[in-house]
Amino acid sequence: MLKAYQQGSLEGTTMTPDTVTTTLQKGFRVTLGATATLIEAIQDPQTSGERFAALGSDVGRLTETLETKGEVTEREARQFVDGLLSQLPSPFTDGASGPSTVDTIATPVTAPSVQSDLAALTQELADIRQAIETLKTEKA
Repeated sequence: MLKAYQQGSLEGTTMTPDTVTTTLQKGFRVTLGATATLIEAIQDPQTSGERFAALGSDVGRLTETLETKGEVTEREARQFVDGLLSQLPSPFTDGASGPSTVDTIATPVTAPSVQSDLAALTQELADIRQAIETLKTEKA
């Protein structure tokens, strides 16, 4: 297209944001249609071969066909995604549908023997600290 523009064959044609958007959308749909057609060709080569033979070498008709197929595929995909999203709970609800607080009960995870061992070690640690403090005061 750039080469055609440089040669002057596109004189008077301006690239506005609308034409760029339309061109990109058409390219996306043609690509999507080509992908869908390729998947169909893999699944059913006979039918796809007949369809392409009917189109012949008319690139314009092929592009239109692929764009239409891409548009349908895009619509179906959008409906599928919208359907999935409508099934998910919304994180932005006001919370009226469920309780706002949850009550929990704490239960000890350790066995009583571990608790008594921990108490004994804590006492032993306190005794060692006291002994260190005593030695510090004796040295000073």
